[in-house]
Amino acid sequence: MHEFDALRKRLQRKKGRAFWRSLEELAESEAFQDFLKHEFPRQFFPWEASLDRRRFLKLAGASLALAGLTACTPQSARKVVPYVKQPPEILTGEARFYATVFTHGGFAEGLLAKSLEGRPIKLEGNPEHPTSLGATSAFAQASLLTLYDPERSQEVRHRGRPSTWEDFEAYLARVLAAQEAQGGRGLRILTETVTSPTLAATLRQVLERFPEARWYAYEPVNHDNLYAGARLAFGEEVWPVYRVREARVIVSLDADLLYAFPGSVRYAREFADGRRVRAGTHEMNRLYVVESGLTLTGAAADHRLALRPSQVQAFALELARALGVVEGGPFLLEHAGWAEKVALDLAEHRGQGLVIAGPHQPPLVHALAHAINAAMGNAGRTVVYLEPIEANPRPQQAGLEALAREMAEGQVEALFILGGNPAYTAPADLGFAEHLKRVPFSVHLGVYQDETAALCRWHLPEAHYLEAWGDARAHDGTVSIIQPLIEPLYGGRSALELAAALAGEAREGYDLVRAYWQAAFTEGGGGNFEAFWRQALHDGVVPGTAGRPRPVALRSDWAPRAWPQPEVGEGLEVLFQPDPTVWDGRYAANAWLQELPKPITKLTWDNAVLISPKTAERVGVAEAVRRAWARDDTRMPLVRLTLSGRHLEAPVFVVPGLPDDTVTVHLGYGRTRAGVGSNAGFNAYALRTSASPWFASGAELVPAKGTYTLATTQNHHSMEGRDLIRAEPLEAFVAGRVGEESPIPEASLYPEFEYEGYAWAMTIDLTTCIGCNACVAACQAENNIPVVGKPEVLRGREMHWIRIDRYFEGALETPRVYHQPVPCMHCERAPCEPVCPVGATLHDSEGLNVMVYNRCIGTRYCSNNCPYKVRRFNFFDYANRFLAPEGEVTPLTLLMNPEVTVRSRGVMEKCTYCTQRINAARIAAKKEGRRIQDGEVVPACQAACPTQAIVFGDLNDPQSRVRALKEQPHHYTFLSELNTQPRTTYLARIQNPNPALGMGEEVEG
Repeated sequence: MHEFDALRKRLQRKKGRAFWRSLEELAESEAFQDFLKHEFPRQFFPWEASLDRRRFLKLAGASLALAGLTACTPQSARKVVPYVKQPPEILTGEARFYATVFTHGGFAEGLLAKSLEGRPIKLEGNPEHPTSLGATSAFAQASLLTLYDPERSQEVRHRGRPSTWEDFEAYLARVLAAQEAQGGRGLRILTETVTSPTLAATLRQVLERFPEARWYAYEPVNHDNLYAGARLAFGEEVWPVYRVREARVIVSLDADLLYAFPGSVRYAREFADGRRVRAGTHEMNRLYVVESGLTLTGAAADHRLALRPSQVQAFALELARALGVVEGGPFLLEHAGWAEKVALDLAEHRGQGLVIAGPHQPPLVHALAHAINAAMGNAGRTVVYLEPIEANPRPQQAGLEALAREMAEGQVEALFILGGNPAYTAPADLGFAEHLKRVPFSVHLGVYQDETAALCRWHLPEAHYLEAWGDARAHDGTVSIIQPLIEPLYGGRSALELAAALAGEAREGYDLVRAYWQAAFTEGGGGNFEAFWRQALHDGVVPGTAGRPRPVALRSDWAPRAWPQPEVGEGLEVLFQPDPTVWDGRYAANAWLQELPKPITKLTWDNAVLISPKTAERVGVAEAVRRAWARDDTRMPLVRLTLSGRHLEAPVFVVPGLPDDTVTVHLGYGRTRAGVGSNAGFNAYALRTSASPWFASGAELVPAKGTYTLATTQNHHSMEGRDLIRAEPLEAFVAGRVGEESPIPEASLYPEFEYEGYAWAMTIDLTTCIGCNACVAACQAENNIPVVGKPEVLRGREMHWIRIDRYFEGALETPRVYHQPVPCMHCERAPCEPVCPVGATLHDSEGLNVMVYNRCIGTRYCSNNCPYKVRRFNFFDYANRFLAPEGEVTPLTLLMNPEVTVRSRGVMEKCTYCTQRINAARIAAKKEGRRIQDGEVVPACQAACPTQAIVFGDLNDPQSRVRALKEQPHHYTFLSELNTQPRTTYLARIQNPNPALGMGEEVEG
């Protein structure tokens, strides 16, 4: 019998609801049980030889004598040098905040950058920005590390050798003069997605100077299918903006709306706003997800249907047929009843429904989504259409193909690559890297000396967005000014400045941006431009720039004459997805993101071939996986994936909930020039072709020789099957059947301490938490949490102060997914405190369980006694190893938050509720002679959370949000039977299943 058959039977035998974190936990192998006996995974090492009594006493005596030295790392001397002349706007030790913008895929995410004495040290969301609404993504949080990364490009290079900007400018002048003489016939520009009005205008000036030149834009994760679907449905290119807050029924057709869309931070907030249940709530929105991978949007769904990529179009057709939008069919051989019930729900919520198609799906699926929204009265209500946000919305895939063809034919004499890494990300069949080598004059502008830089004649260091002026549009068209906070550390220049040089205007970024907006302001009617400019910089948005909804109408002939017939696919299908942490590879050099556990697989520092349990059985790797579990081994078997004659060897990773006969691979790994991310994982682009950029059929997957070690945190800090997750349907909540099943008396042998001042506490709403990791990244940035590297992660020594546990419930093929953030609980009766022999962890007068780092001698008794497993120990000097490897002096020291102590070897650490922020608010309140107001103290995790799932405040304030939440009927305490009285508590996850489908009736095809 296959191991997976045994797991299925074990699940069937379980009584009641069973939550499990991994297949290894579900298997309950002897090796896994032995693994759980040790409080520190991978940290226990048995004696290699027998130990007699005499040697034991000798070692014990030595350990006592040296105990006080464990945490005594020598601290090097530093000089504090005052300002010669104090700038009037800078007060030493007091931070200032500046509005700026982070761009991801070209689209803006508004930020407030915290600057202390001239250096940015933390990024927060801009509440005035339409995308961020005061929150951030994990990508934005981690972008600060890139600024100070010592492996950034630091110099101009010509043919691989150091050069100067002056040399490049002299060479450039000769090349441009030659091109100008022939109208720019041999000049090509390749950019990433551009939404910047100033950069777009400058590039148009370049094309005016060189009429025969061409500008292409390319990103591997693009919106070609979206625009093609709009052309098919409406006859024109339009950009959809979703009003998720207005939708009661949402249908996602392979669309990861909550994480991987432009504007996903806002969409996640609006989605959560429709699901916050409080006493008296009787309704919430409902989410259906049809997808091929397992995404965060799928994990948040009330109903999820796992289909092969090629079947999503058939489902969309079946849904449209059930709604009367198209005729013919049936289009779906299976699950037609599922589609009919979804259609009925949409029809009952006419004008309050929303159908969204993802970028992986072909144009027809997008057109069907538009047609359904129009037929159901959703257009103009839950979805509006704008002019394209991108400055160059022409098909990016076709543009890159044209550029590759022109390079191959020798038509390209001068190529300027402004950002991006096309030598790595281009489809494998284009041969882009080989053609690039033949271009006589090629220039790459980039933050890193990556694979493309190595092939170009010239490489120029690009300025980080916190070092350069610019502008960019949000998902709704709103423009923000990119405002720098620091001089370029390595003399880099922006894409805007290089484009201006091509246009013959060698000016600084500030002058270019200001001149563009001054001209636009004058055209708009004039007035006080200086006031307008200062207000735009202050607020972080340019007023009046949001896109205006425009009316659209379906073409009468939008539907094809003959609908595609249902396909019964042969062989395996391969699905390409951007990686949840390194995206398309652009963040591969970012150590924070590399070590951030992926939300579903919990992999770090690697990717893998993801398949379902049944697929593992069919391809013959189930037994090898079972043997790895039996050994409690992280070495997974290698497989050979073949697609269209191209081969790739990679480790396999079994994930419940994936459709059978589907292989999911994440882009972004297998880089060769990515700093800390070099040679990590495998390169999925080697299989990706221009004909099938998102999914392809006819793949072959067979076992290969050998194994590969994967670092996954899914079994670290395991809670061993305890009752931790509470999840119930809305019907049970309305009926009052959700909450603490049997309140446990809070008995104690000691007198209660009266918290007369503040009593800090936190609640986490599992209904709105989507597991996006923004809180984890924000905590790392705020609290100087070090990176430990893959070998240490394998030993269970990752240092994140907040972890997000991912749980499955239900059958292997159709599990429901839950996310639970777990920081320190700050127990009023903390088990960690009485066991510390030196009083390094103790309670303060406001209920915080605090750490006194210079007392800690590293016994780890506190960690042994913590039932929540939230303490982290510095086995090595991780912080200094990360900051200055091998004694080097690096810019990473500028990254550290001076308000938080940098811990050294032998010291225990954990979540502090961002005590430095509490103290800052206390000082401000004391100056004004008042109490700290509710909402004045916002920990880093709460500030970053897109869905506002985390709420922090004072329990002694009867008007505080946190106190009100702790009185909600679905509030519960983590391991309440231990009577630790934690200050961090939870709100149970409430779901809204369709009664016609049952509770979470996810199915798989």
